[in-house]
Amino acid sequence: MVLFPEIIQIETTILCNSECVFCPQNEVTRRPKFMEDRIWQKIVDESRGRGIIYRPFLINEPFVDQRMPEIIRYIKEDDTSRVELNSNGHIVNSTDIPGIISSGLDYIRFSVDGFTQESYEKSGRGGSLEKIVNNILGFIEEKKSQNSGCFVEIRMIDLECNKDEQADYLNFWNAHADRATITELYNWPWTGQKEPFNAPCPKIRSEMFFMVNGNAALCCWDTYEKGIVGNVQEQTIEEIWLGEINQKYRSLLNNGERDKILLCSKCDAYKNYDFSDWQGY
Repeated sequence: MVLFPEIIQIETTILCNSECVFCPQNEVTRRPKFMEDRIWQKIVDESRGRGIIYRPFLINEPFVDQRMPEIIRYIKEDDTSRVELNSNGHIVNSTDIPGIISSGLDYIRFSVDGFTQESYEKSGRGGSLEKIVNNILGFIEEKKSQNSGCFVEIRMIDLECNKDEQADYLNFWNAHADRATITELYNWPWTGQKEPFNAPCPKIRSEMFFMVNGNAALCCWDTYEKGIVGNVQEQTIEEIWLGEINQKYRSLLNNGERDKILLCSKCDAYKNYDFSDWQGY
């Protein structure tokens, strides 16, 4: 068993500047809208020196949080740490892109689900594809001007509306970014599934997720707080990770018993994952 999480995801804000049709983010009612500084700092302080991968976002847009350069710099005071972001590319003028890059960001994935405006709109992302592309190209240029080692990946979800464009998409973005990929659309738990997919869950091995109020969730897809395992305002990370509730859930998931956990009982994530060599945690 891993005695401490290797990946820590922190919901620094619940806000997003996009309304993707496949994401339940617009249904989030958690408060406050922004995580208090003392909470995310406590999470970072308790996990320093362990080679942690930090992802300061959950189902929100990280660039909405104007503290992001400060948050990344605070994390990167630990030279064993790594910081990763996912973004929809809807970068607003107030976003300090030079500051985010210079703060030490290691990796960023931009999600762009179309190669034409028509397919982009059908994907549900919304907004101007031209503006999104220019935002990302501007980010890449700034990265180069700073001689930053930040790895930039561009990702498209495989949808009916963009299947005919995927070759052109990959050719274009592989010429500009470090990597371009096509990925499968997954379903969020409790968004239409009728039955569980009873199989282990790879996320239990090494990942931990903190919501804006300090709640530690079993999964990053726990939109409605159905699988809370603790709260970092009342416990340490280690206490939550090794705690009875978390260990019970992880043991069930290790054995593929999703049906015995409320959150996971309507989740079909990793349905195409090869579990034949599953070693558990």
